[in-house]
Amino acid sequence: MRRREFINVMGGIAVAWPLSARAQRSDDLKKIGVLWPGAAYPAPPRMTAFTQALRQLGFVEGQNLAIELRYARDGIQQLPQLAEELARANVDVIAAFGDLAPKIAHQKSDKIPIVAISDDILATGLVDSLSRPGGRTTGLTIMSAELSAKRLAMLREMVPNMSRVAALWDPTSGASQVTATETAAKALGLELQILEVRHYVDLDGAFRKAYANRADGVNVFGSPLLASLYREIIDVTIKCNLPAIYQWREHVDAGGLLSYGPNLTAMWRQAGTIVVKVLKGARVLDLPIEQPTKFELAVNARTAKALGLPMQPSVLVAADEVVE
Repeated sequence: MRRREFINVMGGIAVAWPLSARAQRSDDLKKIGVLWPGAAYPAPPRMTAFTQALRQLGFVEGQNLAIELRYARDGIQQLPQLAEELARANVDVIAAFGDLAPKIAHQKSDKIPIVAISDDILATGLVDSLSRPGGRTTGLTIMSAELSAKRLAMLREMVPNMSRVAALWDPTSGASQVTATETAAKALGLELQILEVRHYVDLDGAFRKAYANRADGVNVFGSPLLASLYREIIDVTIKCNLPAIYQWREHVDAGGLLSYGPNLTAMWRQAGTIVVKVLKGARVLDLPIEQPTKFELAVNARTAKALGLPMQPSVLVAADEVVE
């Protein structure tokens, strides 16, 4: 595989979104902090879905709401600094995404309620249970461990002769996705290679290892960091003729082969709804952790053809969307 340079993601290390959110604090103005651990500004439809939910429930940016958004362009080592900035901004609630960001937000703020949108919220240790979280953290879990294992089985359906599979893993998301996928790989008779990606510069080395191990496919684990690198990952998998499965349908729209998971717009809307409950005075410890109830399978027929893969009837029957 040839070495290639990955495009630097544009944006600031710490961004307030938008400038109108810097309005002077008044009694009726609420402030929301958003801590996003991805390497770039949250790609659509994330923030649009989030703010639409807020607006529909009575909180309009520039009127009675200000949003302070921070993301870590140069790596997760920035998260403590960004969480401290949100605490100093005196926000009313912090919406933190992934597994690491909510923990750091909890460490850097003594009293601010936290709405975590987590890959595996129980594994973070921030909540006692899904039904009664306790403490000052609530939110929703994307069930990434269970879904990563399910995605492996679906990739096998699409590539029946697959014997070796590589998994891109962001270690900040915890080990639950690794454990669940290892169990699934063993049941399917697959050799699983776990490849750590902590920053976009790690992608080149990860794909070199997958290529050297003669991987037949790639399972991209759930993670805000990996989600923010989807264009680079899709580009390399196609150039290397590697079938890959992703978490979000939007990645199939962008050229990825397969995706299976909850609806991305629905997840960010759901996050906004939980934030509003907190803004209206609900006690965080009484708000149960919410979970997605619907999951979507999408397949890109053009990408399958480019990879030389026949469309499997079982995948077509199960697919919610086929991109022609």
